[in-house]
Amino acid sequence: MIVRKSRAEIEKMRLAGQVVADVHKMLQDIVVPGVTTAELDKKAEALIRSRGADPTFKGYRVGREVFPATLCVSVNEEIVHGIPGSRVLEEGDLLSVDCGATLSGYVGDSAISLAVGRVSKDVEELMERTKASLYAGINMARPGNRIGDIGHAVSSSVAPYGYGVVQDFCGHGVGRRLHEEPQIPNYGIPGTGRRIKSGWCLAIEPMINLGTHETRMLEDGWTVITADRLASAHFEHSIAVTDDGPIILTSRGDDPPGDWIPGTSPVS
Repeated sequence: MIVRKSRAEIEKMRLAGQVVADVHKMLQDIVVPGVTTAELDKKAEALIRSRGADPTFKGYRVGREVFPATLCVSVNEEIVHGIPGSRVLEEGDLLSVDCGATLSGYVGDSAISLAVGRVSKDVEELMERTKASLYAGINMARPGNRIGDIGHAVSSSVAPYGYGVVQDFCGHGVGRRLHEEPQIPNYGIPGTGRRIKSGWCLAIEPMINLGTHETRMLEDGWTVITADRLASAHFEHSIAVTDDGPIILTSRGDDPPGDWIPGTSPVS
């Protein structure tokens, strides 16, 4: 069942989303060569709790596996769900950070890819184009469109560059729980899938690889890497579908111009 949210619920989700946005803005300032991923995680948790929210990912259970940290930190060929630890970030690394915060019973969920120092041109372009594919998907999240329209917009945005579009993991509904219906693949056929309705809240999250779309799971049971060990980028926003256009609930205030509503001010 897909739960439609009221304006009041969307505003609660926006407040949770802004906690996540502030985490990402903080990380943009402190992700530098020499910092460990555990240090980033510690600072993120402190910020989230200082806002009266809880880290959504910490203690999240899939089967018998329990995620141990506040952030998912994925470096270079790691696509998603990397576990923070003693790893020291180095010049030229590509760092993807996924973060969730639960506030007043509602979840904000967003991801960003960051360059550690100066990165190669290939990696820089991968990041820019993955971010652009996110907004291509957001633009299709409108009443009357279909789920396949979102995925097609994402995949067609990066198709000219020969990138691999991850198929084993996808976006999802979001609300009182981190993962709700529907699933939002990053590929699809226009005009297919469930018809999108006002009040849906979705986490759209392209995961785009420099090489193959194929993935591998590491022995820790969480970290997913590219099968060819080439770099991967990951961008995500939580959005609300409204008759006036998509509201970006996790906006950091740096969204490109477009026909969507940056959710950095209260929803009227």
